[in-house]
Amino acid sequence: MTAKTPSDGEPRLRRTIGTTQLALYALGSMVGSGIYGLIGKAAGQAGSAVWLSFLVALFAALLTSLSYASLGSRYPRAGGAAYVTDRAFGIPILSFTIGLALVASGLTSVATQSKIFASILADLAGLESLPPTVIAIGFLLIMGGLVFRGIRESMWVNVLCTIMEVSGLLLVIASGLSYWGTIDYFETPPERAGTAFPVIVLQASVLAFFAFIGFEDAINVAEECKRPELTIPAGLVIATFAAAVLYIAVAITVVSVVPWSELAAAPSPLTEVMKRSAPNIPPSLMSLIALFSVANTALVNYITASRLIYGMAWQDLLPRHFGRVHKERRTPHIAIFALLAILLLLSVAGTITDLAAATVLLLLVVFITVNAALIVLKRKPGETVGQFEVPLMLPVAGVFVCAALLIARITSLEWHAPALAGGLLLAIIGIYGGLKLAKPDLR
Repeated sequence: MTAKTPSDGEPRLRRTIGTTQLALYALGSMVGSGIYGLIGKAAGQAGSAVWLSFLVALFAALLTSLSYASLGSRYPRAGGAAYVTDRAFGIPILSFTIGLALVASGLTSVATQSKIFASILADLAGLESLPPTVIAIGFLLIMGGLVFRGIRESMWVNVLCTIMEVSGLLLVIASGLSYWGTIDYFETPPERAGTAFPVIVLQASVLAFFAFIGFEDAINVAEECKRPELTIPAGLVIATFAAAVLYIAVAITVVSVVPWSELAAAPSPLTEVMKRSAPNIPPSLMSLIALFSVANTALVNYITASRLIYGMAWQDLLPRHFGRVHKERRTPHIAIFALLAILLLLSVAGTITDLAAATVLLLLVVFITVNAALIVLKRKPGETVGQFEVPLMLPVAGVFVCAALLIARITSLEWHAPALAGGLLLAIIGIYGGLKLAKPDLR
């Protein structure tokens, strides 16, 4: 299939992103709320063995990240997952579902971060009397305004936030390094004594996988990258490996300093770690860094969702007006404000853990499909060969690992997140049916 592009005279997206900026863009999306806000909750599920859950999540993320790098090198388009799915399988309803599933995962992710931001800010500024939902809504309105403002402005905010959040993680590791080796790193919660150790680790890795979400964002700004066929794979590989080193070290550090049971209850886990490992450093510093980190992840996910909507409009999978670009700001403004309305609704629904887990479940469905698409495209005669190719066994392994994580989470005793994710998928299929009835010329 061939996606349409804006004709001469129509405003286009602006190409301003280089390799370093893209690596920071992906890294900033990954090194965010997953590690700053959810590592405590992951520890509550896996105990001191949480570092193993991050290791499993890393393996799954790395396989799919390399597939995305290869696809980005082959097909540098804003449609991302929806485009490559359509190119591989040619089934419009599948492409539509995958594209909107990724949009939905981005929206549930941003909604998660708005709640985490509200929790941290209330604790930092003493705003406990103010309803968290009010703070979350204010946060989303600011994010919407920034994404509308322009990609150049958004990227500069991303670079600043990424530097701050990585510095915060390095500070945590340095302050807690002397605690390494002082605990049993295979201890799990006693209430899960009847569950096999590998199952505990695997189920917690689904939540830990949330910390690696972000590499998939890079391909969706392809039309705003300089030389995207080189920029995308290089930026993705750099970002994924950098995040891996940071995460494993942080996971070992936090359970070494703070017992996992206390870590799970802490509103800002890394702040609690710093209180004990570096009492001379003001605790508010880590909370402040966490705010920047969460905001950065929300910013990147918001940009990604808007570019996906834009790309799908030019594939005729969504009404064309969603692909319009603002003449002055050069951003897909209709997509941005439509998503803002949905985000405001999501911000008042669901808990942090449920929203995060639903995000991961949706992404696992997307990643399985994208890996399968790469398998098909690598075997399809006449397809473009990119400047970054991976062996066929990598996307095959990516399908199996992501499927294992998906099954592990769905078969767990908790049903809220699978129900939310399943409901969103059913809603997406319903939206497709409604659009086809209203506008039969849609693919």
